[in-house]
Amino acid sequence: MATSTATKRKLVLKMSVSLDGLVGGPNGEVDWIFRTTGGDSTEWIVNTLREAGAHMMGSRTYYDMAAFWPFSDTPFAPPMNGIPKIIFSRKGIKDGTQVDRTTRALADAKADRIGEGPGVTPTAAVLQSWAEPTVARGDLAEEVLRLKEQPGNFILAHGGARFAQSLVASGLIDEYRLVIHPVVLGQGQPLFSGLRSPVDLRLISATPFGSGVVAAVYQPA
Repeated sequence: MATSTATKRKLVLKMSVSLDGLVGGPNGEVDWIFRTTGGDSTEWIVNTLREAGAHMMGSRTYYDMAAFWPFSDTPFAPPMNGIPKIIFSRKGIKDGTQVDRTTRALADAKADRIGEGPGVTPTAAVLQSWAEPTVARGDLAEEVLRLKEQPGNFILAHGGARFAQSLVASGLIDEYRLVIHPVVLGQGQPLFSGLRSPVDLRLISATPFGSGVVAAVYQPA
């Protein structure tokens, strides 16, 4: 028997966005995220990561994360390393822990020293979780619908920008968890540029933090 709509797991998109709706600067800069993130907003994000049943991302973001999270000692690292990954790439991927295909986002993260400490030596299990993720090669919408039918907690999509834009345009996102930073970039990479028509959303929760960051959760109306 087919899984009913009521029991399908959700697709949740978590992104940091500026006040003007951008997820990166003109060259993919994300340094603005790190300089406006405080301890209270960090806890909110970590809780979201822990709740996920799988982390989903595009191949560019995969290479950044695979080069960073296995060696990080931040509170984000355990859920990022321990929860299964799903990578969307029609051409397939190489071992992201070994291949240098990283972007400006990784450089910004390292420059900010969000690890604070000297880092860690990853276990074999952590390296394997990044080296051998599930790879989705098919049509985006078909793959997402197939993944929603599988058991488990919600699927948490991270980006990058183009992948997030494609998910938004697909209409398959069940919930937006937007971490809105008190920054106006003026130009850069918009999250909602792929929409063909307006989408009405209803606010589920809004949590302000001391740094000026607001975590807003929306679902399609």
